[in-house]
Amino acid sequence: MQERLNEMLEEAKGLIEGAGSISEIEELRVKYLGKKGQVTEVLKSMGKLPPEEKKELGKSANMVKGQIDSLITEKTAELREKEKNARLAAEKIDVTEPGKEVKFGVKHPITQIIDEVVGIFKSMGYSVYEGPDVDTVFNTFDGLNSPPTHPSRDMTDTFYVTKDIVLRPHTSSAEIRAEKELPVPYKIVIPGRTYRCDTPDATHSHTFHQIEMMVIGENITMADLKGSLDHMAKKLFGPETRTKFRPHHFPFTEPSAEMDVSCFKCGGKGCNVCKGSGWIEILGCGMTHPHVHRAGGIDTEKYTGFAVGMGVERIAMLKYGIDDIRLLYENDMRFIEQFK
Repeated sequence: MQERLNEMLEEAKGLIEGAGSISEIEELRVKYLGKKGQVTEVLKSMGKLPPEEKKELGKSANMVKGQIDSLITEKTAELREKEKNARLAAEKIDVTEPGKEVKFGVKHPITQIIDEVVGIFKSMGYSVYEGPDVDTVFNTFDGLNSPPTHPSRDMTDTFYVTKDIVLRPHTSSAEIRAEKELPVPYKIVIPGRTYRCDTPDATHSHTFHQIEMMVIGENITMADLKGSLDHMAKKLFGPETRTKFRPHHFPFTEPSAEMDVSCFKCGGKGCNVCKGSGWIEILGCGMTHPHVHRAGGIDTEKYTGFAVGMGVERIAMLKYGIDDIRLLYENDMRFIEQFK
């Protein structure tokens, strides 16, 4: 049995030394030191031996068991180190290698125009006010002094949710809300999305954007309106820009006007953008009608004000030379990335 232990030890040394993985080492541990392992079987068989032989054989068996256990422990540590080094080598990162280019997004031209116009008016002391996309017929039409027969009330022009609720066709509907909610005097700019029953083509879309400007205070006059819009035009289109106001009619302003700017492409000489006139119409405006102020609970004997409405897509198309409004909604990054 002593000879068997010696052979077992030599065999174990060779097998442990040649093991190439942790799983192989674990198999050898079970083979020699497990509950049914070879060394364990020797220790179990000593019960039938005389005391002297049992003592001597037990000493030898425990020595062999300890040596095999030490060899297994050392080999396990060696293999774990090799596995760690192999994993580190496989996961090694070359920090000197150039990194991947990070592609930054581009603001949509509509967003750029909104941010630019809002920024201009904020620099003049305006605050941003927002109304809901879904509003009441009262705020959209009645409160804005729109007559019952006005064509914009027709279902072919406006999206009705119910007979009293609509998708707002203009940001002007927020004016009534602002008059009821905000303490006067105030100056606000109202950007937002609007909706109309238009068939999409090069110049029309059922969904578009507007920016409304509204001022209420004491002794507000047409001169304040013209001065504010002239300043905005010069900031938006360049310091050489000239403005012109033409009489018009809107139910919610009196007097009303449309504002033209000198063509920023030809400088007013006449070109295809301005259709040879030298001027481009960009917005509608006017002194807020007293009926609108009364609908919002404003004292018309004490306060006056003005309102302005401009289409964002129209400004973007004019400023950036876009000839089809549908391009703004196709989400083609090749188009959008031109406006960095």
